[in-house]
Amino acid sequence: MSLAFDCAEQEGTAPAGMIWIPGQTYRMGSNDHYPEEAPAHLVNVDGFWIDETPVTNRRFMQFVQETGYVTMAEKAPDPRDYPGALPSMLRAGSLVFSSPKTVVGPDLKQWWTFKFGANWRRPLGGMSDLRGKLDHPVVHVAWTDAKAYADWAGLELPTEAEWELAARGGLSDMEFAWGENLEPAGKSMANIWQGTFPTHSTKPKGQERTTPVRSFPANGYGLYDMIGNVWEWTADYWSTRHPEPAAHSCCIPSNPRGGAVEASYDPRQPNIKIARRVLKGGSHLCAPNYCRRYRPAARHAEPEDTSTSHVGFRCVRRIKA
Repeated sequence: MSLAFDCAEQEGTAPAGMIWIPGQTYRMGSNDHYPEEAPAHLVNVDGFWIDETPVTNRRFMQFVQETGYVTMAEKAPDPRDYPGALPSMLRAGSLVFSSPKTVVGPDLKQWWTFKFGANWRRPLGGMSDLRGKLDHPVVHVAWTDAKAYADWAGLELPTEAEWELAARGGLSDMEFAWGENLEPAGKSMANIWQGTFPTHSTKPKGQERTTPVRSFPANGYGLYDMIGNVWEWTADYWSTRHPEPAAHSCCIPSNPRGGAVEASYDPRQPNIKIARRVLKGGSHLCAPNYCRRYRPAARHAEPEDTSTSHVGFRCVRRIKA
C-alpha cells in the first residue's frame, strides 16, 4: 500500500482530537547535545494516531468522574516501596516548582518542594484549584495514572520513537520542531522559560507556569505543545543512550522500544527498585541557561511513581494488524 493511499484511508476514519502520523523512516536522537540523546540513528516507525494536544484537566476530570480513579499523588506512599524513608514524608503529595530568590550550587531542592496535598486538582497544593485551568495540560500525574487514563480511553501511551517522530512535524534533522532557530524572527514557538532560570521569569504575571493547550503554533503535523508546556510520559523504559546505528539498511530497527526494566533503575538509589520511563518534549521550566531540552531529540528519565507540576502526557492509537 502506498503512503499516500494509507494516509487518505486513515484520515477518513480520524478519531476525535487525534492526528494521523504517516509511517516512515527517520533519524532519531542527536549527537550534538546531551549524551543520553546519542547516537543519532535511523528507525522505522509504522503510522499511528496521536492526540492533537496533551491531555487537559478537562479531559482528565471526565475520566475521574466516570471511574472514581485516585491518582498516585492523592494516596499515601507504601513504606515497603521506600526503605529508609522518614515516616513523616510518607504522605500524599507531589513535587511543585517554586522560583527561589537566589541559588547556591546545583541543588534542585532549592526550587523543587514535595508539597503535601498537591495533586492534579490542586496543582500548587494548599487551596489552589483548577479555576481558569481546565484547558491546561493535566499535571501531577505519575506514569501509572497516565496509563490508567489511556486504558480507559481505549488508547496507549506512545513509544519514545513514535513521540519523537510526531514532534519533528515532518522536518528532517532539524534542531527544533519548527526549524533551526529557537525563536524565528523573535517569535516564541513554545511555552519555555523566559528569563534566567530559576530565579527570574520575564513572562507576564500568571503565565509563568502551564498555558492553555494551543497557545503556541502547531507543528507541521498540526500537533500542539509537543515542545514545552509540560514534559510528556512515554511507554518506554529509560536507557542511558540509544543503540548504535544499524550497519546496513536491511537492519534498521522497526518500531523500537526502550531498554530493559532492570537497566532503568536509578543507580544512585540501589535499594529502591522503581522503574524509570522516558519523558519527552521539555516543559515551561526548560531554559537556554539551564535545561536546553526543548527539542524533539531531548529525553529525560523519570521514576514511574513520581508526579510533578510540569509533567503530563498524551496518547496514541495504533492500527491493529
